[in-house]
Amino acid sequence: MNNPKQDQQNKRAIGGRQEDLACRFLTQEGLTILERNYRVKIGEIDIIAREGDVICFIEVKYRASKRYGGASYAISTQKQQKIRKVAQWYISSHHLGSSTFFRFDAVLIEGEEIRYIRNAW
Repeated sequence: MNNPKQDQQNKRAIGGRQEDLACRFLTQEGLTILERNYRVKIGEIDIIAREGDVICFIEVKYRASKRYGGASYAISTQKQQKIRKVAQWYISSHHLGSSTFFRFDAVLIEGEEIRYIRNAW
């Protein structure tokens, strides 16, 4: 019999390891990690990073395989909208003005493959 609490803990542990992997990958790509798991009452952004003069709001999605569409299918329109709202909160709370550039990226991890998509939406 499955233990739902244990299943949730296992998913969080797997997610944490995948975000660690994504951060290492992004750092190798030249980004500077500013925040991980930035949470406010309306939602969360997995990673906030800087690439040059651009602030990047990054969603990390992991799937063990590409079966059932892979990781990219897990970033729904609703998820994108929620990330935008959290990003607006971050921008406002950090007093980032109109001279700062922003974008929404995705790190997709499928098995051993990592894809980084700049300007994902």
